[in-house]
Amino acid sequence: MKHWINKLIVASALLFSLGVATLAPNSLVYAADDKATPVAAASAAPAAAEAPAVPVPNKGDTAWLLVCTALVIMMTVPALGLFYGGLVRKKNMLSVLMQCLVVFSLIMVLWAIYGYSIAFTEGNAFFGGFDRLFLAGITPESVAATFSKGVYVPELAYMVFQAAFAAITVCLIVGAFVERIKFSAVLLFAVLWFTFSYLPVAHMVWFWPGPDAFTDAAAGEKALATAGWLFQMGALDFAGGTVVHINAAVAGLVGAYVVGKRVGYGREPFKPHSLTLTMVGASLLWVGWFGFNAGSALEASGGAALAFANTLMATAAAVLSWILTEWALKGKPSMLGAASGAVAGLVAVTPAAGFVGIMGALMIGLIAGILCFWGVTGLKKMLKVDDSLDVFGVHGVGGVTGAILTGVFCSPSLGGTGIYDYVANAVAPDYDIAAQVLIQLQAVATTIVWSGVVAFICYKVVDILVGLRVTEEEEREGLDITSHGETAYEM
Repeated sequence: MKHWINKLIVASALLFSLGVATLAPNSLVYAADDKATPVAAASAAPAAAEAPAVPVPNKGDTAWLLVCTALVIMMTVPALGLFYGGLVRKKNMLSVLMQCLVVFSLIMVLWAIYGYSIAFTEGNAFFGGFDRLFLAGITPESVAATFSKGVYVPELAYMVFQAAFAAITVCLIVGAFVERIKFSAVLLFAVLWFTFSYLPVAHMVWFWPGPDAFTDAAAGEKALATAGWLFQMGALDFAGGTVVHINAAVAGLVGAYVVGKRVGYGREPFKPHSLTLTMVGASLLWVGWFGFNAGSALEASGGAALAFANTLMATAAAVLSWILTEWALKGKPSMLGAASGAVAGLVAVTPAAGFVGIMGALMIGLIAGILCFWGVTGLKKMLKVDDSLDVFGVHGVGGVTGAILTGVFCSPSLGGTGIYDYVANAVAPDYDIAAQVLIQLQAVATTIVWSGVVAFICYKVVDILVGLRVTEEEEREGLDITSHGETAYEM
């Protein structure tokens, strides 16, 4: 009976979360009746009284964005599942795969119901509106702006691309508390944190009305006022250093503390059961990350090529710097270290991918490999936390490193792209590294505080409703059998 009561509580909590999202005060989210969804091309006011031509999406850009979306989906299923699954003990392999697959599916559904609307329509500086609830108004003919004036992609393509980002972000968190958390707790936490942390941070960093709204200085100022808070501030995050990696890493770190350490942690060996699978997962992540970073250009352009090249070079540099550091300090370079170095480089270059030159990307990768190695060794010991798969050590440290260094290497004097002025239709002439780094620090701090507070509250709510941890007996037997009635490997 208790089992079914818990199921009923979980279902009720899911519906309650959706209700909260859809019953927010009207003054925060509703736009004027005549306002189009800002991501759509119709958000740009016509320059003349005559009706503007209907925007036609670029077929090449559309094809590129759909391919990149598929690559990002591959990053979660199967890449992240295999990477994480290989790192746990074999009695918990299926539980990790299950968490990744089901959380991914859950976030996809929530994205269609309300996530896309709250993240990417106009509301206020922190939350979007309800124009796209249940994807209302989106048709195959709807278009979304890119980063070039007069260039569009189908809004459906943009919507699913961003859906893949949201899903993998929530899945990243589970690596911090695998092997001891209830499956129902994972799902309930995913709903709450996605709603109250991922969506507002995505809106704050990435929402803007598109380049066509910046016709002159006055129009540009008015358009910028409708953007997310951190976007208005001038924070640079090309593909998710703050939105994805820092956001998820902080939630994972808080979860590792709240859920508590695994039974026997510090006294028993917790060795990865298959570094082969971890290597396969890391390799698939690297390939998928080209879609993650280069796809964030939204166009098949030189900017996408730059992000692609930077993703390749920064990651390679991080692999080398990680294993060389490990070799020097521990005497041997490990396969786990090389795979971890690759992920560290991918994470660190994410916010910078389309903003820095190749040499800047190499420097970011070299620095990230060293700092993330410290993150999973020295910092982890200092924090005295059982962050099972080093979510904070890699994604947190790497995300912060990349976000800050983006402000440095974006400078044209260091080979970066600088900041584009859409009113002047040219790169802004004066780039101040110190000022931009300060803005980047503010974005990092905002994400850490927002995610940390929201995550703590969400964990406490979940603990009250369904409980966070399995019993000690279930944990020792393994979550594959006790939570799902299956085993990954026949004995």
